[in-house]
Amino acid sequence: MASTRGAQILVASNRGPVTYTQDDTGALTAKRGGGGLVSGLSAIDPASGAVWVCSALGDGDREAVRRGVAEPGVRMLDIPADIHHDAYNGVANSTLWFVHHMLYQTPLEPAFDAEFRRQWASYETYNRAFAEALAQEAADGAAVLIQDYHLTLAPRMLRELRPDLRIGHFSHTPWAPVDYFRLLPDDIAAQVLDGILGADRAAFLTQRWADAFTDCCRAVLGPDSPSGTRIGVHGLGADADFLRARAHQPDVDERVTALREQIGAAPDGTPRRAIVRVDRTELSKNIVRGLLAFRHLLDDRPSWRERVVHVAFAYPSRQDLAVYRDYMAEVQRVADEINELYGTPGWTPVILHLKDDFARSLAAYRLADVALVNPIRDGMNLVAKEVPVISEEGCVLVLSREAGAFEELGDDSVVVNPYDVVGTAAALHEALCLPAAERGERMKRLAAAATALPPTQWFLDQLRALEGAQ
Repeated sequence: MASTRGAQILVASNRGPVTYTQDDTGALTAKRGGGGLVSGLSAIDPASGAVWVCSALGDGDREAVRRGVAEPGVRMLDIPADIHHDAYNGVANSTLWFVHHMLYQTPLEPAFDAEFRRQWASYETYNRAFAEALAQEAADGAAVLIQDYHLTLAPRMLRELRPDLRIGHFSHTPWAPVDYFRLLPDDIAAQVLDGILGADRAAFLTQRWADAFTDCCRAVLGPDSPSGTRIGVHGLGADADFLRARAHQPDVDERVTALREQIGAAPDGTPRRAIVRVDRTELSKNIVRGLLAFRHLLDDRPSWRERVVHVAFAYPSRQDLAVYRDYMAEVQRVADEINELYGTPGWTPVILHLKDDFARSLAAYRLADVALVNPIRDGMNLVAKEVPVISEEGCVLVLSREAGAFEELGDDSVVVNPYDVVGTAAALHEALCLPAAERGERMKRLAAAATALPPTQWFLDQLRALEGAQ
């Protein structure tokens, strides 16, 4: 095992803080990841001996486990690749994600057949592997924070193995309303809920998602549920210090210059306005309707032609699933169509990038006049919180009311129904026309709200709440 027995603080998640790649010589290279959990754990004293239990995700990770190569405080599980594929792609990403984000085309899907039941057995095996590893690693009475929809069964399994532990579960996604959650087979729906209720405390990004979970518990498990499990809310904020420092590194400055050149100037010589979006090409992010709204803006208000550019970064996500590959192709098709319809020799209406580049994303944040964040449904959406922290242009946030961030940022945003293309086009026009003074004031308030609960505080608050949950 890669870590010291008897940890007082443990985190469990599908993806860990480090990944390994193997070169042609067989040498392994470790790369440290980012994100809220990694930042949050930095608040813990290294001497505490905290342990992060995660899954090996690729060949490099699996080889590292087999060789006994590991980073301090990380235990990586070499779950068989076929089991992981079923649990991760078959259940977590193709079923639970779709339910919570309400993505199914219900005339045709879902169809919970024998193949799904086979995949569900793998999901149980996957969760059990985590529960057993956590039980082995944890000291008496340790605090265990289990993360997300990949591991809904692990809290109950761990409780049965180690009733002495203080167990928390945190959902980073939305939670489906009762009627949609009950698309799941009755026994599976009950198992998911009961699995999370094995924790002392179940926490969510917003009160809306917490209430939806409670409603599902009462509808599926009975009116007394969730008894014995406390429900909490912790809205993850942006890491302002990191973002501001990183956004002014030389590589970002270079990309700012390149983007400014791409965006160019309007016919009257003034800088063109930039509507920016940065997303993974995830079905719930609603990129295609955002592009359609931009096209409607150009149709309905031709005065914006050659005066505004839609900078759209749509980075690959889950390309091992056909539906995601098809979605990325549709994003490209719609962007190309807009450019063909409206583009001129000196103006490309949509600047689309499909290759992940964090420095380029930060450059776009700095240049944004308008940030378009219009998900169909989102647990939080950190882009909505990051842009106001970095923007140099008095950025206006156009925000979906279905994003978790709406609860904190809605008052100072231009709010949209994510399905309403015409309404979103009108919101883009409104955002582009806001006076500079109002833009600046809104951005200040957005930045303050966005950074109110940085990742370190978010993590520590959960630990403190768990201490009082038993």
